[in-house]
Amino acid sequence: MLKRKNLLRMAGAIGALMLPALASAAGDICYLRDAAAPSASTAYLLCEQGMLYATTDSGGHWAMQRTGADQTLHAMVFQDDTHGIVVGEGGTILATSDGGKTWQQRLDDKKAHFTTEHLLTVYAIGDLMWAAGFDGALLHSTDGGRTWEKQNSGTTMAIQGLYFLDKDHGWAVGWSATILRTADGGKTWENVSTDKATWSLDSVYFRDPNNGWAAGFAGELLRSRDGGKTWAVQESPVQSELSSIAFDKSGRVWIAADEQLLVSQDGGEKWSVDKVDNHLFLCKVFGKGDSLWALGELGLLQQKGASMEWQRSQSLVPAGTSIADSLEASTEVPAGDSTAK
Repeated sequence: MLKRKNLLRMAGAIGALMLPALASAAGDICYLRDAAAPSASTAYLLCEQGMLYATTDSGGHWAMQRTGADQTLHAMVFQDDTHGIVVGEGGTILATSDGGKTWQQRLDDKKAHFTTEHLLTVYAIGDLMWAAGFDGALLHSTDGGRTWEKQNSGTTMAIQGLYFLDKDHGWAVGWSATILRTADGGKTWENVSTDKATWSLDSVYFRDPNNGWAAGFAGELLRSRDGGKTWAVQESPVQSELSSIAFDKSGRVWIAADEQLLVSQDGGEKWSVDKVDNHLFLCKVFGKGDSLWALGELGLLQQKGASMEWQRSQSLVPAGTSIADSLEASTEVPAGDSTAK
């Protein structure tokens, strides 16, 4: 199920935030959707409206950059500090080689998108990349996202999450409890049939070739111990959407759960709720240096070292989150004026 947080939902955050429709005096609104941290000091945060926030000092300062996208963006990956790919609706694929200052469309020989389907997720291992989305669309690149070819996913369900352990072994999850796996880099995909999955799945993560987790709508949480051949249901303490899975340096497992985080301190066997700032609508947990960061539509949480404590980033104020902060961002945060070519 494609996540869409609307103005009615954001109204629940009034008191700490103002509605973006009222807030953006400069015209910019940002719903944060994805993140990438290619090095200890550099990170990028993706706004679905076509902007990015970039830091080169571990979140001390942020600069807004513009991709020039004319379609909603959903996902992003960076191979290193300067080379990145964003994907979105209508088969949009944009690339940068200068840390987000300028962006270029990736098109086929006929100057058309490699697919017309909405792309919801992208994953990279070096120059190898996979992007997936609506109607089972699945693309693969062997040259860092410059050119793409279609892979046959074997499903017509939307694919929302991808994870590759290496160049050969990967997993994909999506709508209607879809679970796919490959052992040859996506040349062939196995559609795993299981009666354990009930809802649509957003995210999949494998710690090693055998042990993995898949999570999604209504608190759905599954575990595999055999490389994704079979899955078992795990008890989830929440019914909210589970959208991202990550391990920290202490071996704890964290899952973004909308207005809270789930955490397992025993390697993913049992789960508890870690209540955090409930106005961010968390959608992504990812590694940043020696700790984790948690991205929400309206802001960012930073783990204190490898502890159980999290704090909200005070230096990041996404455009449109409040009148005062939006005005500050529009006047003090430098914005690139590049457009897609």
